[in-house]
Amino acid sequence: MRWEIPTIIISFIIIVAVCCAKCSSGSGRGAEDQLHAESEVELLYGFDVSKYEVIHGEVAGGQTLSHLLDGYVKQTDINRIYQESKPIYNFGKMKVGDEWTIFAQSDSLGVHLRHFVYEYSRRDMLFVSMEGDSLSVYGQQKEETFQRRKISAAIESSLWNCLIDHDIPGELAIKMEDMYGWSVDFFSIHQGDEFTVIFDERFIDGESVGVGTVWGAQFTHLGKTYYAIPFDQGGKLSYWDEKGGSMRKQFLKAPLKFTRISSKFSYNRLHPVYKTRRPHLGVDYAAPAGTPVVAIADGTVTAKYWDKKGGGNVLKLKHTNGYTSSYLHLKGYAKGVNVGSRVSQGQTICYVGNTGTSTGPHLDFRVYKNGKAIDPLKIPSNPVEPIKEANRKAFEDIRDRVMAELAGEVDEQTRVSSYDLYPDTRPVVVLTAADSVRMRVEKGALYRALGEIE
Repeated sequence: MRWEIPTIIISFIIIVAVCCAKCSSGSGRGAEDQLHAESEVELLYGFDVSKYEVIHGEVAGGQTLSHLLDGYVKQTDINRIYQESKPIYNFGKMKVGDEWTIFAQSDSLGVHLRHFVYEYSRRDMLFVSMEGDSLSVYGQQKEETFQRRKISAAIESSLWNCLIDHDIPGELAIKMEDMYGWSVDFFSIHQGDEFTVIFDERFIDGESVGVGTVWGAQFTHLGKTYYAIPFDQGGKLSYWDEKGGSMRKQFLKAPLKFTRISSKFSYNRLHPVYKTRRPHLGVDYAAPAGTPVVAIADGTVTAKYWDKKGGGNVLKLKHTNGYTSSYLHLKGYAKGVNVGSRVSQGQTICYVGNTGTSTGPHLDFRVYKNGKAIDPLKIPSNPVEPIKEANRKAFEDIRDRVMAELAGEVDEQTRVSSYDLYPDTRPVVVLTAADSVRMRVEKGALYRALGEIE
């Protein structure tokens, strides 16, 4: 008898252990099955597609919001959606090709709209959700990723063509023209001019959508190399040469982008219409009608009129130090540009046209110094304020890192990839989840930083 009790106890323990093992195994399989099931849920815009009838399409010519939602929601609710969406997107501006998706559910009363997603740009989306009489409208942006690239190339024809040939977004040409607009005359690009540029390429859904920050560049034009070093002085990212001089100068090299010079400054030019030799005291830029024309410097509009002597629509600006500029044969003027208006360097002020005595769309651009015409291609131009001494050390550190990367490969720590570089000498901006901004000033010098989301 003394062995029976232990035997019973041992048997009981074995039975309990087996049961627990089975339960544990079953529970584990259940958790695995649940995890597997969750991983198989197909989401579209964050919605479980298995719960809805999903209809996807693109806006066709002549379609309105009513065409898209008819049959899924009452017209009164379509009107509500139209009105409540206006702060985010105006459905009166729908474009052919815009993508839309409807998430609907059916019951005994019919088919009902639950969610509607409208993509009005490659990045921006509008969401509409309905439950009974409840309507919710909100905007959302697709996630954007960045890929850092460094490109070196020699120009055969134009900067634009060179970038396209090397599978580089054309937007980079605009950014480089903005950076070098005071130093390099892009109408005088020569075969063999070359450049190296470091930039972020932007991607959405795996597709390139443009260019982000340019982290540095060097451009060799007619044997001279021009560097562009990014640095934040005074709360704004600008570009500087390797000595700390600002790339920005009093005058732009040209009042418009990516066209060609069809006629230069001359005191003895054969007029294309009158066939006689006479002075041409300006530079003609051939460009399509409607091409934006910008102010070459800060100034004030002094004249805006029709020139009966052949100039067509004319605009004149007065600048500092006795300089004035004139823009002839215009198609029209930018909104808000009137006599007495102040304009900023690079601001669109008018548009290329073919008015007056003209053989084709072009801009006749003229510059005067104290009333005397001078060659616009030879305007002397001084740079604006250079790097301040208080920022010199910080600038030189960034310059050395950028120039090292332009010259070859560097490690991640050497790359300049953030505005938030020198909290001792520049103002700090901290963005919170509520988009509030806090700024502090250290050592008397302001700087801007992207900060981090808290």
